[in-house]
Amino acid sequence: MNTAGTIDRPLTHDPQKQAPMKPSTYEPAGSATQDFTISGAKDSRQNRTREMQLIPEAMARAHMRERLQEAERDRLAVRLVAARRMQRRAERASLRARRALAMAVMQ
Repeated sequence: MNTAGTIDRPLTHDPQKQAPMKPSTYEPAGSATQDFTISGAKDSRQNRTREMQLIPEAMARAHMRERLQEAERDRLAVRLVAARRMQRRAERASLRARRALAMAVMQ
């Protein structure tokens, strides 16, 4: 499928290789405003550096890293709560065993 690009989906994103805008055929020449040179548009498109194009990707990575750290903190908190619960349970079992031993010795 070899179709020409559209405004939304150009064949190339390189401003140097894009075709210049042509004046429309149904509008008389000079009817509206003057023709702007496309060098301004090219310059503004050239001004987008690779770093600027990668900003959303970097932000997404930072967001995911933050979410992973938050999940790890939550997991650690859950493990800590479970460990404390098991420690209390073990202490109660130890007290019951000591009481049972004391009762056995007293009889």
